[in-house]
Parts: sequence; structure tokens; C-alpha cells
Amino acid sequence: MISSVRHAVSPFPSSGFLTQRRSLAKPRFWPLPIIRNEQLNLNHSVSPQKPIYISSVETFSPLPAAKIQKREVVCNAYEAADRPLEINIELPDEQAAEAARRIKIGLYFATWWALNVVFNIYNKKVLNAFPYPWLTSTLSLAAGSLMMMISWATRVAETPKVDLEFWKMLLPVAVAHTIGHVAATVSMSKVAVSFTHIIKSGEPAFSVLVSRFLLGDTFPLSVYLSLLPIIGGCSLAALTEFNFNMIGFMGAIISNLAFVFRNIFSKKGMKGKSVSGMSYYACLSMLSLLILAPFAITVEGPQMWAAGWQKAVSHIGPNFV
Repeated sequence: MISSVRHAVSPFPSSGFLTQRRSLAKPRFWPLPIIRNEQLNLNHSVSPQKPIYISSVETFSPLPAAKIQKREVVCNAYEAADRPLEINIELPDEQAAEAARRIKIGLYFATWWALNVVFNIYNKKVLNAFPYPWLTSTLSLAAGSLMMMISWATRVAETPKVDLEFWKMLLPVAVAHTIGHVAATVSMSKVAVSFTHIIKSGEPAFSVLVSRFLLGDTFPLSVYLSLLPIIGGCSLAALTEFNFNMIGFMGAIISNLAFVFRNIFSKKGMKGKSVSGMSYYACLSMLSLLILAPFAITVEGPQMWAAGWQKAVSHIGPNFV
């Protein structure tokens, strides 16, 4: 906004109005400078309650005495409201929202870990009575898929909008998920649940190493140092495990690697997708079920399942179901 100020009626205090003040030799011969607001329109007016800042001042030399005796001072000014200051102030509501978000994430982690422990314990009980990990893995995926389809049909959960491109993107994720799921179940069928859990706790180390050597990602030194206790603890558990089994150990290792690649493929494929986490995992379970079922039939087969089912029911009773 360009304004002009008449010296006699200037609304600005004399101090600080101009950064550089020029004295006039004979002020009585010159009319007082006039400030004209050349950019003023009907929709904008200068508020007397807002401070005005001078951005630049230009003084034009007077014309010869024979002509109009006039000196103009052009001031480029702006109101404080025209250039808002960016001040980051965390209000109490924002701080409370951030604290609630952290608590929510912490509850998610705690719930996930607790349910994972319960799942593995029940899985181990089933495998002790029915030692067929391929069918057990297939039934787990089938149960999860069935529950999600019922949730979508009853509108408990929102049905995702997916297309053929989504399923193509999900295919490598589902392959890695299937391998990791079956390998973990095979491991639990051969060794104690605690041992499988200890080996699978080394998944962060596998994630960092795969990202570093295959994807070229770099991490701070503190991240690599934090992996030493994990690797050392897993190695110590493997050396001191009383009922050590190589198939169980390798199953847990393969499960770690498969889940690392699952996470990598998932992050790359989910960019730009608007599918919720629960619906995404449900679609992943359904596609994994389609991949796993033929392999489960080939590796174990209905005859082995029927014999194992009869044996389990005869030893445990109807509670086996």
C-alpha cells in the first residue's frame, strides 16, 4: 500500500517514522509533503488500530522555481495484518491431543503383543494335539478372512474400494506373508513357544540388515549398536536351548526374513492407496489363503488330516474344536 503523509497532520510519531530524515534548507518555501494512497480502493481502508510499517522511502527533487514548487515523498508501507507473523505456539488442546495420540499408539502396541502371545500359546496347544502346521496356518487365515467378510457384510467395518491394480500390488506382499506365517507355525510345532518368540524378536535386526545391504538404506550408528543386544540374546538362547531343533530354528529365521520383505513390499505398494489398515490386512489374509491352500493340500493332504483329527478328538475330546 502506497500512502502519503501531510507533515502538519501526520498521524505517525516523529521518532521512527523515517529511518533517514533529510533537513530542508528553507522549509517555509515548500509546501508540506502530501502522502497519497494510490492503491486505496473502496474495499480496503487503513485501520487506525493497526500498526503501519515503512518499507521504503523515495524522495523526488523539486522542479525549477519557475514551475510548481513541490516535493513529493513516496512511502511504501504495509499494515501488520497484511504480513502475518508465523509463530508456532503449542496450545494446551494441541498438547493434550498429542499426548492422547501417543497413549493410543502405546495401547496398540501393548494389545498387539498380548494378543500375539495368546495366539502363539493356543497355536502351540493345537499343534501338540494336531501336528499339522500347514493346515493349522490355513485355518488361521480362513478364520480371519471369514470374520472380516462378516464385518463387511454387516457394515461393522467399511468395505474397501479395491481394483485389479490393488490386487497386483498386494500379490508379492501376500507371498511374503504366507511364507512368514507358515514358517512361524512350523517352528512352533518343533520347538517351545518361548524359543520361537525369542528368535522372532530378532526381526528388527533382519529389517535393518536387509534394508542396508539390499535397498542401500543407511542408519545412524546408534541403530546398529542397539542391534547387538538383540543378536547376542538370540544367539545365547539358541546355544542354551535344551530342546533345540534345527527345523524349528530355521523356521523362525525364515519367518523373520519373510516378514521383513512383507513390510518392505507393503510400504512401497501402499503409497497413494486409501485403504485402511484393517481392510488392508484382511485383503492380505484372503489372498494369502488362496496361495497357501494348494500347498497345504500338497504337503500334508486330506488323508493325513483326517487321521490326525480322529486321533486328536479321541485324546482330547470335543474341546479340541
